[in-house]
Amino acid sequence: MTARSPGSVRVRFAPSPTGMLHVGGARSALFNWIYARQRDGVFVLRIEDTDAARNRPEWTDGIVTALDWLGIGPGRDVGYEGPLLQSGNAAEHRDAAERLRATGRAYYCDCTRDDVVARTGLAHRGYDSYCRDRGLDAGPGRALRFRTPDDGATMVTDLVRGTPTFENATIDDFVIVRADGSVLFLLANVVDDVVQGITHVIRSEEHLPNAPKQQLLFEALGHEPPTWAHLPVVVNDKRQKLSKRRDKVALESYRAEGYLAGAMRNYLMLLGWAPSNDREIVPWSVIEEEFRLDRVNPSPAFFDEKKLRAFNGEYIRGLSTVDFIAACQPWLHGDAVPWPDDAYDAGIFAALAPLAQTRLGVLSEITALVDFAFLPQPVDDEASWAKAMQAGALDVVEAAAKSYADCDWTAEDLKAQLAAVGEQRGLSLGKAQAPVRVAVTGRTVGLPLFESLQAIGREPTLARLTSAADRLRAQA
Repeated sequence: MTARSPGSVRVRFAPSPTGMLHVGGARSALFNWIYARQRDGVFVLRIEDTDAARNRPEWTDGIVTALDWLGIGPGRDVGYEGPLLQSGNAAEHRDAAERLRATGRAYYCDCTRDDVVARTGLAHRGYDSYCRDRGLDAGPGRALRFRTPDDGATMVTDLVRGTPTFENATIDDFVIVRADGSVLFLLANVVDDVVQGITHVIRSEEHLPNAPKQQLLFEALGHEPPTWAHLPVVVNDKRQKLSKRRDKVALESYRAEGYLAGAMRNYLMLLGWAPSNDREIVPWSVIEEEFRLDRVNPSPAFFDEKKLRAFNGEYIRGLSTVDFIAACQPWLHGDAVPWPDDAYDAGIFAALAPLAQTRLGVLSEITALVDFAFLPQPVDDEASWAKAMQAGALDVVEAAAKSYADCDWTAEDLKAQLAAVGEQRGLSLGKAQAPVRVAVTGRTVGLPLFESLQAIGREPTLARLTSAADRLRAQA
């Protein structure tokens, strides 16, 4: 193993490829990324793939793709290495374990949990150091344990939490190599950090109990420990740690739903940190300028999906019309849309886009908002039909069709024509347009009606009004 170069900042994000990228992990990756960027350092993506039973190559690909979408990857004005596989350091892991054994800092143990309970009488108690001085050699059923110092304390220098100190007497002689010969996470991570020259370990608070053990391993192997920074745990609305079994945590799910990368980046950076002057929605350039690890709040950070959605709506409204149209394309084509692909009309969507842009929380909502423009018939929403097509609706629909047959096809004139129809019948514009909206769009709410009619054109509008009138007559 080689020590890191003095003065060079190297951070790492080290997920396991056992599922989609967790939003809490994405937050940790961003904090590492921005710290490296601020110091012209290097970001290392290390895939901890030693759990062969659970790892799948597609999960590794998914992590790389998700990070790239978030803005973390090669070619972005910061040093980037990876993905590096932890399994590639297997020989170094074994060598480190043997060095610890040879120097007396580790010993073999054949105790089972039942053995420990039988000796101590306490099922919850940790290991009792029984095998420390038995002088066992390697053999079947024997794990390798690290010999923790009997006295003193291990102080962890943490950029977020100060100097948490752990009495060595409270730290068991922990296993570093299983009886089957596989090296455990604690030692493997330390060796990887040494091999890759990691200077700062920025990770979630849940790993804080591992920090004194790993610091002892660094020292036992003759290397300076990294600078630690343990970020606040991310919790749900019940203040429980976010769980993939219970909560919506996969970054890829949010991307598929139509969250913008900029909004997600901005929101994740606020999970434990905040820009100056009580601002929240700020450009990445501001975040990069102001972010400081020593200003991270160690208290649990609440992942509020409603707030994230509000952020996303703001980011959507901040897009240019051209960029908004481009961003919507995945939700306007393919198997997920309810209309034939050749029914999509780019010109019509360009006319509807500014109307829709102010109404979206996520991009996937665009499909239902504009489907009336591309379906051969409007959505058949029985509840909307029943609500709008009350007594007098047939008269309004027929009158609207007659007025629209030869008027100027502009939103202004379409509105004026329908207002006149309503006035002649003692109806407000809102009352008059309800049956027309349902006849053309299938729903009682949606985009501004008259701009929508202008966008889809005279012929489709008149055809739908005629069809609605026929249906109303048949009902009567």
